[in-house]
Amino acid sequence: MPSTSPSPSARRAELLAAGAAAVTVVLWASAFVSIRSAGDAYSPGALALGRLLAGALTLGVICLLRREGVPPRSAWRGIAISGLLWFGFYMVALNWGEQQVDAGTAALVVNTGPILIALLGARLLGDPMPPRLLAGMAVSFAGAVTVGLSMSGEGGSSVLGVVLCLLAAVAYAGGVVAQKPALGSASPLQVTTFGCLVGAVLCLPFAGQLVQEAGDAPAPATLNMLYLGVFPTALAFTTWAYALSRTTASRMGATTYAAPALVVLMSWLFLGEVPGLLTLVGGVLCLAGVAVSRSRAAARVTAPEAVPEPRPEQAGDSAR
Repeated sequence: MPSTSPSPSARRAELLAAGAAAVTVVLWASAFVSIRSAGDAYSPGALALGRLLAGALTLGVICLLRREGVPPRSAWRGIAISGLLWFGFYMVALNWGEQQVDAGTAALVVNTGPILIALLGARLLGDPMPPRLLAGMAVSFAGAVTVGLSMSGEGGSSVLGVVLCLLAAVAYAGGVVAQKPALGSASPLQVTTFGCLVGAVLCLPFAGQLVQEAGDAPAPATLNMLYLGVFPTALAFTTWAYALSRTTASRMGATTYAAPALVVLMSWLFLGEVPGLLTLVGGVLCLAGVAVSRSRAAARVTAPEAVPEPRPEQAGDSAR
């Protein structure tokens, strides 16, 4: 099949993957607003556990309705590692880190994650690194730095907070790279559901805190925690896995650079935080870099993996 003229089915698969990635980024950006509310009433571990339990329950019901079953043995290594690193450790470390540093500093440090994903993907998964992908990531990272600097408060950072955010970024990158091979033998819904369960089990030591704090927390904080579990976790992690199964980890990591721009917009709309000129410039740079990294010139390098030809016995799975 000529790379310059993709088939209608390949084009449809590409559009579906792009749509899934867009849903993921929007919901992950919305999590910023919800964490701001829930984080005032819940400690980092309790918030992570509550979010994961809500997500696991939602995903479990969907799995039962779709009769997904248990993932094959070959997928469990990647599911377990991504569950421990990304669903468990990442969420606790990020919640804790954002209580120690201002939002701008957290954004700066955590946004090293896509760069780490690209490096690990190239090293461990053999992901190609086309020039446009590298250029787009550079532009987006410059935008993330600009947004972070413009949002940084005075004296709001601590060494502990920076270290926690850095550990969260490393866990995020490691989780994504571990998840990619698992998607070769399990469906996106299976990988997300059981990864979420692994993360919830890891956070069970915070169950006592969750029960105690839930009794004292205001209703909006608890509702925001439940929202985090159902939408930015259950739905967004599933659409992420769907998109990741159809492209490279490096390219998906670059896509998440749209999140800072969306966070700025949502903070403006829902929190009344009017962005300054520097913040707006940084948001535009983030979006411009994502557009470059996802351009067709960059996509052609990854086309064989982005649109795999399903085997006859897997035709049903490829539509998930």
